[in-house]
Amino acid sequence: MKVLVPIKRVIDYNVKARVKPDNSDVDLANVKMAINPFCEIAVEEAVRLKEAGTATEVVVVSIGDKLCQEQLRTALALGADRAIQIEADTNLDSLNIAKLLQKVVDEEAPQLVILGKQAIDSDNNQTGQMLAALTGMAQGTFASQVSVEGDKVNVTREIDGGLQTVALNLPAVVTTDLRLNEPRYASLPNIMKAKRKPLAVKPAADYGIDLTARTKLLKVTPPAERQAGIVVETVDELVEKLKNEAKVIS
Repeated sequence: MKVLVPIKRVIDYNVKARVKPDNSDVDLANVKMAINPFCEIAVEEAVRLKEAGTATEVVVVSIGDKLCQEQLRTALALGADRAIQIEADTNLDSLNIAKLLQKVVDEEAPQLVILGKQAIDSDNNQTGQMLAALTGMAQGTFASQVSVEGDKVNVTREIDGGLQTVALNLPAVVTTDLRLNEPRYASLPNIMKAKRKPLAVKPAADYGIDLTARTKLLKVTPPAERQAGIVVETVDELVEKLKNEAKVIS
């Protein structure tokens, strides 16, 4: 069974994002970048399926400029077998990304596509669902547990009321939640081996897709700074401030 894992290059989650002075976008100059954490969980799950003998090949794909090859090599060091970079603008809409991934699915014919439920930069939570719709595959979103049994994949997913388990016919699309697994660290020998693993580069123009943006980024602003809290001496003082200053009680 072949597993395809799309990954995205994002600002490292430990880095505090900065907004450009003109509020046009997030400032990425001299910022540490990494694999989107949800995508890293997807890579880990695919590698575990291969280690269990369920999957025979793990292919990772990323859409963007040459810089995303760094994250592809990281995924190869984590255990993926080969990588594909689709050269394209880094600010594509979710739908355009899903359409490009659909073409990759048509070429690679994977039995399972695992991707993060969302990227921590845009937080759209759209691409997985759009890809499933475009390919006609069954989908299991927000997976906290995945098991493949024959021609089906059982996905335990988190919903408002608790947990729901769905059985999907393969091929299928699965999006990962945080509780699915704990990603491993890449060892030095595997990092060295990743340099020799195949990484194919394909221009997005070769897929014949209209990549015209359907959404427009108008403005980016940092969150408002919170005021410092105060310490009160008594319960009566707390009640007085909640009543007269914060006006949250009457």
